[in-house]
Amino acid sequence: MAKAFTALLARFRALFGVSTSGVGHSFLALALSALSALVAGVALGTLEETLARFPGLLVLVPAAIAARGNVFGALGARLGTSIHAGTFTLSRRLDTFVGQNIAASMVLTVGISTVLAFLATGVTLAFGLPSVSLLDYIVISVGGGVLASVVVLAITLLLAAGSLRNGWDLDNVTAPLVTATGDLVTVPALLLATSLAGISVVTPVLAGAILIGSIAFATAAWRLDMDLLRRILVESTPVLCVAGLLSLIAGVFLEKRLATLAEFETLFVLIPGFLGSAGALGGILSNRLSTKMLLGLAPPSNLPSRQVREDFVSIAVLAVPIFALNGLLSHATSLLGLSSPGWAQMLLLAVLGGIAVTALITVVAYYSTVTAVRFGLDPDTYGIPMVTSALDVVGAFTLIATLLALGIA
Repeated sequence: MAKAFTALLARFRALFGVSTSGVGHSFLALALSALSALVAGVALGTLEETLARFPGLLVLVPAAIAARGNVFGALGARLGTSIHAGTFTLSRRLDTFVGQNIAASMVLTVGISTVLAFLATGVTLAFGLPSVSLLDYIVISVGGGVLASVVVLAITLLLAAGSLRNGWDLDNVTAPLVTATGDLVTVPALLLATSLAGISVVTPVLAGAILIGSIAFATAAWRLDMDLLRRILVESTPVLCVAGLLSLIAGVFLEKRLATLAEFETLFVLIPGFLGSAGALGGILSNRLSTKMLLGLAPPSNLPSRQVREDFVSIAVLAVPIFALNGLLSHATSLLGLSSPGWAQMLLLAVLGGIAVTALITVVAYYSTVTAVRFGLDPDTYGIPMVTSALDVVGAFTLIATLLALGIA
């Protein structure tokens, strides 16, 4: 029996080219992402009073979490490609490859957090949802975003340094671990920022200072006259704005079903892990495809080549156990007193919804990368934001649709 299984496994590897070490690294990173998302989910599950006090806050949550992954996932992807190409070196100088990437990431963090505040106001008005004021959104989005980003930046740089030193494939670990860190710190950071919102004098003054500071920060960065810094800002800003808008629409799906979700608090716990795992899987695939196409190891063809299909299979291998883990971990929080529909329904919800999302991951990741390469754009900059934001919308819709189809709420 053992010999037969070994032979079958060898044939599977030969047929699909799945690297067990790559899958193993990715699974470990995704499992850590699921565990950290659990903390964010528990925080979200206990915020019913805060969500009621700040209407429209749930609209912002997926976009704020995704923004950390979009900015720093793309940073990790660029660093990973430079490691593969043998051009990566750590340096504290601002005019180096790493220095300009760090500066660009922080400028984009402040800028996209500000833009999200305006977009959140517009989206809630367009969909007729009750919401806090624009000034409140600015304070919460930028304050929480910057606080969370400092932590995520540190983790991203540590991962790059560890990859260079230990020989890890950064493509396999960046997306899930950056997602994990973003999940872990963004919800608490937003919650902390709400303490400065809704205050009659303090909030307007603080919001005005943030707007002025954001403009000054972006202007100062642009005047540094560094080509790489400027290129990243120019290429990233439009795609991050589109990605943010898509993630806000995902938040609208959740806000509209707030009463349904509130019936079982473990459903709130599942949201960050489910969306985070979908985005992380898409990020892993985007990173691998980007590296292969940039280094000429796979063609940007209309139909995926064998080298690309290998990555599709490895993502499918990872998806089912990771979504199952999310469902079971979310139900486990019922031990903390949170209401749950039961472990079987939580497992079904996560796995069935995850399978549907995974089917779309391969399509979105592949063709967004191919499109970027064909138009001469950097797929590291474009791939992750478009994949994760598209999956935020698809993931939120799929989660709600599966929830209703199973009759859980």
